[in-house]
Amino acid sequence: MKAPVSDATDLATHAHGADRLLGDKVYEDLMQLLGTPGFEPRARLPGETALSQRLGVSRPVLRQALARLRDEGRVYARKGSGTFVTDALPQAKPISLSTLENIADIRAFLEFRCFMEGEAAARAALARTTDQMHHIRLCRERFEQALADGSDAVAEDIAFHDAVAQACGNRFFGMTMNALAPQTRFSIGLSRSLSGRPQGQRRTGVCQEHAAVEQAIEQQDTAAARQAMEAHLRGGIARLFGH
Repeated sequence: MKAPVSDATDLATHAHGADRLLGDKVYEDLMQLLGTPGFEPRARLPGETALSQRLGVSRPVLRQALARLRDEGRVYARKGSGTFVTDALPQAKPISLSTLENIADIRAFLEFRCFMEGEAAARAALARTTDQMHHIRLCRERFEQALADGSDAVAEDIAFHDAVAQACGNRFFGMTMNALAPQTRFSIGLSRSLSGRPQGQRRTGVCQEHAAVEQAIEQQDTAAARQAMEAHLRGGIARLFGH
């Protein structure tokens, strides 16, 4: 016996709504994968079958999420070749550097990072995947290698913090990190230029602080991850202001 028209309509509406909610979840899962090993800029995404199996969804739901990523310019389709990550992932529109107008602004910005990134690290300790943990470790190693090569390693430093934010399970942390990248770059550069500590000593301290954040996230210790990130950023305040 066929269901009444009204019941069939309700069922169809409910199913459509459920697909939309699942599509949003898959979109966020894919956002977390972008930038991790195998999903770097210019990388070819796995085929629809493999990717839908990995995410545990149907191919139609996966296509919804991929279409959203294409609309945002994060991935693109190449006819006959598949779907690829864009060369440079879109950045959120940055806040003007004029917001850091004086020393008080710089200190307030660094203190804001303590609260935001401390929470991101704590959440990452719970939510991070194996791939995301690998990406955090890779960014930490790239930072240390850049320092060893004589680079200022500002880009690598920012990449490490971004990797932690991307692993926290809430894409708005990563979006905020992207939006504040100019201020972050400016404050890191200023801290390094004005620090009174010997260069080698300062670099060793920063590397140890990054390693402590990584270890706490790997051990899924939320309290330790929050504490390690806040200690790292407050160390930056101390290096810049002397207290």
